[in-house]
Parts: sequence; C-alpha cells; structure tokens
Amino acid sequence: MTDVDAINFFRDPEVIGDPHPYFDAMRAQCPVRREPHHNVVMITGYEEALGVYNDHETWSSCISVTGPFPGFPVPTEGIDDLTELIIEHRDKLPMSDQLPTLDPPDHTDARALMMRLLTPKRLKENEDLMESLADEVLDPVLALGGCEFIRHLAQPYTREVISDLLGVPLDDREGFAQAFGHIKPGEGGIGGMGEAPLGHSPLEYLYGRFSEYIAERRVAPLDDVLTGFAEATYPDGRVPEPIEVARVASNVFAAGQETTVRLLGTALQLIGDDPALQASLRAEPARLGNFIEECLRWDGPIKGDFRMNRVATTVGDQQFPPGTIVMLVNAAANRDPRRFDNPGAFDPDRANARQHVAFGRGIHACPGSPLARAEARVLLERLLARTTDIRVSTERHGPAGARNYTYVPTFILRGVTSLHLEVDIADSTDTADTTGSGAA
Repeated sequence: MTDVDAINFFRDPEVIGDPHPYFDAMRAQCPVRREPHHNVVMITGYEEALGVYNDHETWSSCISVTGPFPGFPVPTEGIDDLTELIIEHRDKLPMSDQLPTLDPPDHTDARALMMRLLTPKRLKENEDLMESLADEVLDPVLALGGCEFIRHLAQPYTREVISDLLGVPLDDREGFAQAFGHIKPGEGGIGGMGEAPLGHSPLEYLYGRFSEYIAERRVAPLDDVLTGFAEATYPDGRVPEPIEVARVASNVFAAGQETTVRLLGTALQLIGDDPALQASLRAEPARLGNFIEECLRWDGPIKGDFRMNRVATTVGDQQFPPGTIVMLVNAAANRDPRRFDNPGAFDPDRANARQHVAFGRGIHACPGSPLARAEARVLLERLLARTTDIRVSTERHGPAGARNYTYVPTFILRGVTSLHLEVDIADSTDTADTTGSGAA
C-alpha cells in the first residue's frame, strides 16, 4: 500500500479485514502523521504512543472511545488552554460517564474505586472458579466435536467469569446476557463504521441493575461480593452514590468480556492453523503465558484509542495546537520495527512480547488486564488438555492460507465475529464418549 491518503480508515470496509498494511504504510511515511479524511493524527510509532499515553496532563481522554465522532461539541480554535472548556462541555460527549473517558481527579477517584472492587483476594477467588467454568462450557462443545467458538464458548465463558467476579446473582444472569447481547459493536455503537449516531451510553440496563444491588445491600447487607461493593469508599473516605459504583461495575462487565473474547478468537485462529504450535502448547502449557502476550502484540483486541491535547504540544518532531485529536494506534505501535524485530511475524517465544501496548499505558492502562490474561490462559489450557487436535473448519472458512473471516466492523475493536472449529477429543476427557470432528 503506497497511497495511504486514498484510504479512509474510519469508514472504508477494506481495512476491516486486515488493517496492518495501512498501519505499516502510515508508519513508514511518518510515525506521527495526519490522515486527511477526519483530520486525525495517527500515532503509529511505539515511543511516540508511549509519550502521549504517559502525559495525561497535556492529553485529555474525554474523546478516548469516540475520536472524531461526533467531535468536540464546541469550537476549540484560538484557545490556548482547553482545560476549562473540557470540564464545561464533557457531559455532552458520548460515554462521558465511563472510566476510559475520565480525566483526573474524577478518573483518580473512579479507578481507585475499581481497584477496591477488584481486590487481589477477589481476583484469586474468581480465578479458582475459572477452570470449572471452562470445563462447564467445554462439555457440550466437545461432545459435538466442534462449535462456533465465539458464540458457544468464548462469550458464555467470559460472561460467567465476569458475572461471578462482580457477584451478579444467578437468577439475574440471563437478563444480563440478553441485555449485553443487544450491545453490538459496529451497529451505531462505539467505533462503528456506519453513520448511525452514537448513544450517550449503551450500558443503561447495567447501570440500573447494579445501582439497585448497591442500594439494596446498603439497607440490608449480606455476606456477598455486592455488599463489598456497597461498602466501598473513595480514598478520602467519601461514600460514592450507588450510580457511581454501578458505572464502574458496568465498565468491568462490558469491557472485560469484549476484549477477552477477541483475544481468545485470535489465539484459536493461530492454534487451529498451526499443528506444530498447537502440539508444543499442549505439551508445554507453561508456554501459554508468552503465547498470549504475543497474540496481544501481534493482533490485539483494541486497535487504539484517542486523546485531545489541552495545550499546544509536540509529538515526535511535530507541533500540534490545542484541540488536536490523535489516535494512539496500539496495533501499529505493537508492530513498530524500532521496538520489535520482524514485527509482522508471529513468534510465541518472542523475548519482549510483553512490552506491547495492547492494554494501553499510563493512568488508563487496563486494570482488568490480569483478569483477561488469566481467563484466556485457563480456557486455552483446558481446551488443549481435553483435545488431541483443534482445526479451523475448512468448510466454513475456506482452506488454510486462504481463510475467509468476518471481523467486527469498528475502527477500535479487532477480532473475528465467528470462528468455526473442529476438535478431536482426548481419551481422558470426561465428556460424552464421542470423537466427532464436524463443526457445529
């Protein structure tokens, strides 16, 4: 690809299937380069992206999940410092009540509250349950000899893990599943390639349910996770309103599922197309940790997010006036040859794979990243242990080397919408006595 300006990254469907040629061509011309269609500065260089991620005083996250759509609600030209303007108009922006879009001090309070919810003890308890949840969703799939992995394995597994972590009552989980199923990336939602307007928040159902839980537990405490949420305070001792706790819990519920599902999809695409890799991971499950890090580097679930500078600043050798919208392209930074040798090649033993920025950096680095890594490792470990072979379905996706996949149609998320797998069951499996090899 030579004429990157001919591509509208935010609207052209041709970059959905494989955005990396566009990213590589953009970075080769300059790691900090403005695209002409929406006036967004694309930061595709690793060090340049880190510089912005780590400078939250200059760069606001108020447009982090929307970028140029719909843009800032009032003109910013001619103003030397946008700090007060952002404060005044923040509530008019989509998703303005969610953690990724907050700036300090609100972000500091909200993240502190999240870390009080996601305590090491609670994460450890949750991880102890993951193996049994993984086997629970694997049983019917293995009995059939295969499945559509995203809908039948990845989504129910991650939903149950996060529901358990947050203490969602068993009787309510079906309602959560149905509500979350209506939040479709790319269909007028965050990062969609279509023209439908963005709603202010697609998580209202979750807000309502978690607010009810918190209010109920404050009146009648129980010995459960939700009571712990209800009793959580800000670092200075203030008691948050139920909706403030609900917003944090809803972010964990929604974001934790989406990114982990996409990570698992990428991992199984690779495993299902590489028998030697699959055999090595099955024989040495301890290698799964670095394999997952390389999946995150090579084709992570988040292409990037956005920032807007409050004051004039310099990135690389370029100066930008206040109000410049930049996209921190994690997917491109993770393939910067100045940081990663032969970056387009997948190397499960890459020594510096964990240096990727798939989960961001700085104050907005994903607090749920340990959970996502653990979820992926446990499910992959159990799937490999309970099978002798995992294959991508040729009938559904075409032959190896010429696979036909559909990817989520957004400029933020990255991952397949469906992945049909065929499996052979290991003799020691405790599933039904079936060794089928057809995709469901």
